[in-house]
Amino acid sequence: MSQQPTIIDDVQESDGSARVSSTNSRRVYIFDTTLRDGEQSPGVSLNLSEKIQIARQLALLGVDIIEAGFPIASTGDFEAVRGIAREVRGVAVAGLARANFKDIDRAWEALKEAEQPRIHTFLATSPIHMRYKLQMEPDKVLEMAVEAVKYAKKFTSDVEFSAEDGSRSDLDFLSRVVEAVIKAGATTVNIPDTVGYAMPQEYGNFIRSLMERVPNIDQAVVSVHCHNDLGLAVANSLAAVQNGVRQVEGAINGIGERAGNAAIEEIVMALRTRKDFIGLNTNINTEEIYRTSKLVSKLTGMIVQANKAIVGKNAFAHESGIHQDGVLKERSTYEIMNPAMIGINQDNLVLGKHSGRHAFRKRLGDLGYELSEAELNKAFVRFKDLADKKKNITDRDLEAIVEEETRSHVPVKYIMEYFNITSGSTIKPMAMVGLLSNDLLLQDTAFGDGPVDAIYKAIDKIAGINCTLLHYSLDAITGGRDAQGDVTVKISNEKGKSFIGRGVSTDILEASAKAYVDAVNKLVYEADRREE
Repeated sequence: MSQQPTIIDDVQESDGSARVSSTNSRRVYIFDTTLRDGEQSPGVSLNLSEKIQIARQLALLGVDIIEAGFPIASTGDFEAVRGIAREVRGVAVAGLARANFKDIDRAWEALKEAEQPRIHTFLATSPIHMRYKLQMEPDKVLEMAVEAVKYAKKFTSDVEFSAEDGSRSDLDFLSRVVEAVIKAGATTVNIPDTVGYAMPQEYGNFIRSLMERVPNIDQAVVSVHCHNDLGLAVANSLAAVQNGVRQVEGAINGIGERAGNAAIEEIVMALRTRKDFIGLNTNINTEEIYRTSKLVSKLTGMIVQANKAIVGKNAFAHESGIHQDGVLKERSTYEIMNPAMIGINQDNLVLGKHSGRHAFRKRLGDLGYELSEAELNKAFVRFKDLADKKKNITDRDLEAIVEEETRSHVPVKYIMEYFNITSGSTIKPMAMVGLLSNDLLLQDTAFGDGPVDAIYKAIDKIAGINCTLLHYSLDAITGGRDAQGDVTVKISNEKGKSFIGRGVSTDILEASAKAYVDAVNKLVYEADRREE
């Protein structure tokens, strides 16, 4: 049996034993559910290596708990939780389980190799859920919750219980449930705003009333998990924190079902920036926020809106002349946060075509990247190639190079060798494409509605696939006519499973082709695995 991770402040009893104190702690613990609730965003599908890559970055970010998935939901979820439990250290790893023994057994099977395993079991407690979804009487729900916690406790001392739809639950009944599950051994109790219905003051008062009614509440950490259906997930989370909650659950970039979850980066920076008002802190390394946000965005294919708080492209941009003048004279006139706090380096011109490997390595180190010799060699070749096409290489360009060369890949079946386009306003676009597969050059041509469509149809013919393009986006990494284009595509196979690809180039057609080949390689790899 594993030991419970020490993620809270302990208070010594007279007999020398420790009891948990959540309300007395000045620290808020961050429970990240990007890989569970976040991946439930429509159209998001991460493979095992991508999930492990995100989990490692979350550990670098300093989150306290990673909810790695819902093991019983699918074989893929089980493998992801098991893989993260095996490979990611220095952080608690949680697996979700409904309040039944079969789910809990499956969760433990996935989690048992974790350094700090947590079983997270849940059961709905609101009248509407108990009546229509569970079709159970309240006393039966309470009994099931207690039995689930007791059973999970046989495997690990770190057990979290969530009262699904907690914010719409009857306060008296919820108090009974919370008291009972804590007595049964739950070390964390979560009161979710599952459908994003609560108002901040209402939710804060609800949490405070609950904590006042439950006599053994000091023996567990109280947590909240807020959804953003009314755009209030972060506000509700902060209201709960101000009323005694010491664990907040959320996702990077606020991704998740429907309108998403509370955005981890917004909660963390609100606590840091307004520590004078709230008086609490986290263990987050805020300088990893920007990199984490970009990684999640690229691997999920969910583009961060430009005006998104903290991590949006415009979050630290100033176009107004008055604002620009003020910031130049004193940053705090219009910026309440320094971009460097979240890992945004605003140095622009850094390297050029005559820069050598040493300068390249040093600049990457300054940006926080530590590459292996093989990764450095690949990235340096890409850098020199880009420097021949683009006069001024910025930090954003360097980040794009490193991310493309070091991001997790499935085994590559096809490599883009060349493409030629015939197009114009009076002729139907045609593409001739050549792909390398096992050193064999495969070529084909296709017509399309535009040059990108023609390229994609030619690739489909070469790969012998029938897929649907669900999403295509093009973003300029920097400004200027020589800016690199960053293309993200999402395709689906005949069974509806989606695959995301990304390509970067100063030529947007090349970037588009590379992104599509990246996605096709993932689709083909999945198909080959099913046949094995």
